[in-house]
Order: sequence, then structure tokens, then C-alpha cells
Amino acid sequence: MKGKCRFILSWMLVICLASGITAFADDSDALTGTYGSEISIMTIESPEDNSEDVSTQGEVTANVTPQFQVNAKAAILIEAETGKILFSFNEHEPLPIASITKIMTMLLVMEAVDSGKLDLKQKTTVSANAARMGGSQVYLKEGEVFTVEELLKAVAVHSANDASVALAEAVAGSEEAFVAMMNQKAQELKMKNTMFLDCTGLTDEGHYSTAYDVAVMSRELLIKHPRIVHYTTIWHDTFRDGKFDLDNTNKLVKRYRGTTGLKTGFTNKAGFCLSASAERDGTKFISVILGSDSNDHRFSETARLLDFAFSNWESARIEKKDMDAGTIKVKKGSVTEIPVIFSDNVVVVVKKGSKGKIAEKIEMPEIINAPVKTGQTVGVLNIELEGEILASIDIVAAKDSQKCTFGLIFGMIARKWATLFC
Repeated sequence: MKGKCRFILSWMLVICLASGITAFADDSDALTGTYGSEISIMTIESPEDNSEDVSTQGEVTANVTPQFQVNAKAAILIEAETGKILFSFNEHEPLPIASITKIMTMLLVMEAVDSGKLDLKQKTTVSANAARMGGSQVYLKEGEVFTVEELLKAVAVHSANDASVALAEAVAGSEEAFVAMMNQKAQELKMKNTMFLDCTGLTDEGHYSTAYDVAVMSRELLIKHPRIVHYTTIWHDTFRDGKFDLDNTNKLVKRYRGTTGLKTGFTNKAGFCLSASAERDGTKFISVILGSDSNDHRFSETARLLDFAFSNWESARIEKKDMDAGTIKVKKGSVTEIPVIFSDNVVVVVKKGSKGKIAEKIEMPEIINAPVKTGQTVGVLNIELEGEILASIDIVAAKDSQKCTFGLIFGMIARKWATLFC
């Protein structure tokens, strides 16, 4: 009698499992790869968010150019975190960039520091090659020993050519090897109209970049290595134990509220150049001016561009990474419903005063086919403003669901049997 009961119970279990597993098979077909008629759309109003973001996803994107002129051969204005272009002209024209070059020098130094290849407190000995650099300098002497941080400060604040070469040699062994790294990095960043011949910008012929490319490398430095702002915002400091004054060549550090950097440049051929960055209330902008006709104009024109940006635009950070996005049903899966989460955060740029109108719309099918792997994209959250999609965040599976097979079904039955009777 006891055996008969076990037999009946086991068949009842088989029938229950089979009906549960096949229940989703009777539903309409799941959507795979693309979304179709079975997409469910949910709208959530996004609260205003003033927090900061460090994101370098996506390339610099174009926008409408305002109707005013800038005293320069080329210029560009972008929102730093998204790369959105707010103003530009002649932005792809190759031009000499003088000490703006040192943005790439600082970028590679900060990469070495943040990767552990260099330490800010690490001491480096000045070579004869570094000591003989002319132009703006801190008058390094062959054999002198300074820390990486001291040399970096001399470059960021005082635009010291000799300190730039000393740092290049500390990173790559020689300036020539460092310049090869600079050009390789330019290729990685898709700076298509840039060629570096030195790490200082002293070379005019054959050494060039564009306003667009300068904006790209400026953004990479600021967003990926935000510690650089500690040095680029120093107004006055000293070098060589207080014996030499360091005064920032970027006068906006003192004159313009929110300035965070970045680098000046001047030679007779390049004219007056400036890549400037500023931040207010979590919104960050980068302005690049190449070939202005005077020192005063490069600062006044940059301030005008930044004023335009802060008066008309603001950024909003959408905090979603790893947050619950609900569940999704799985057809013919070992797990018939799995949780899903948002894969990332995102920053969007909107006209000033529009943050409260930002909407979030989830596009996700009600059911998908097994198998499903953790991290697999199953939907998308669109960040919209008045019907325009500003950005998107992938919705991903937070759990696996294997495809059901007879072997898997009977394995599940066996485990249930063991739980009930053993």
C-alpha cells in the first residue's frame, strides 16, 4: 500500500511539473533579438538629480551652433561628461597647438600613476635632455632629483617644458618613446587630425591638432583622471623648496567661477590657445580656443563660451546601476521568471530648466525564450525629453534560466523525490 502511494504521488508530481513548465509554451511567442508588438512600455517620471557622474561612454556628438563669432582660428564647446557639442567652428582644422600639447602629456602621466606604473612620491633624476629645454621652464639642472608630483605640478601650473620632458622620460624611458605613446593614445581616442612630435608643443612644423581633438583628450583627462584638477586649479605655489614661484598660466582659475583647468598654449605660429574646463552645480563644460590674437582675447572669449553654456544648458545624472527593474517571464526555461536590473547610470544634457520634464520609458518584452544568461540584455530604458531619446540604459538578466529538456525535467523530479521521501 505504501509503495502504491509513493507511485501515485510521484506521477502527480510529474503532472504538476509538466503543467507548470509548459504553461508558458501556450503563451504567445517570445521576442528575441528585436522588439515587436509584444513590447510593454512603462513611463516613470524622473526626479531632478544634481549629483555628479564620471562617464566617458560615447563619442563627442554634434548640436546646433549658436549665432555668434569667436576671436580665434577654431573653437569648440562641449559638455564634458557626455561630449555633446554645444558650439563649434573650424573644429576639424589642423593647427599648431603649442603647450596645449601638455594635456596629452598629463593624460599619459596620470594613466601611469593611476595604473601603478608611477607613484606620485616616486623620485626621478633630471636628465641632460630635460635640463636643456627652453621656453617656459622651472630651470631644472641635470642630476637634480624631484618627485613625480613636483614635476606634474610644474607642468600643470607653470607649463614647464623641462618638467614635461622629465616626466616623459620617467614614463617611457625617453621623450621619443613617450611621443610614440602620445600618438598611439591619439589613435585610440580617434583623434584623426593630430600629430605629436614632442611632449611640450615647442615644435610648430608638423606638430598639430584640432579644436575637436583637443576637446577629446581634455575630456579623457578630466573624466578618467579627475585627480588632475587638484593641480590644474592651483593659482600659486612654489617649486624647489620655495625658491621658485609657480603661477598658473590659466588666468581663469582666478577670474572665472568654477574653473577646473586646463591648459594654455602660445607660440608665434600657434597664437594664443586655451583649453578651459569649468563646473557648476554638477554640470561640466570644456571650451577650446585655438589661434586667438591676444592673451586677453583667449580668456575673454573662453569666458563668453562658458557663460553661454552655463546660461543655456545643464546636465542630469540618471542613477540606475544595479537597481531593480522588475521581472521577465522565460518560455521553456528551468526558471520561469527571473529578476532584471538596470546595467548602468547615464548623464544627459538638456536645456536649462528642463530637468523636471525628463521621462523614463522601459521597453521590454513580457516573455523571452530560454536559455537566458546573467547579464544578458533583455530590454532597454530610454531617457526621453518631449519624445526625443537622449540616452538609453540596457536592462539585463540578474539570474540564469536554462532551457528545459527532458533530462533537466527528470533531474528536477528526482530532486523533488529526494526532498519528499529521503
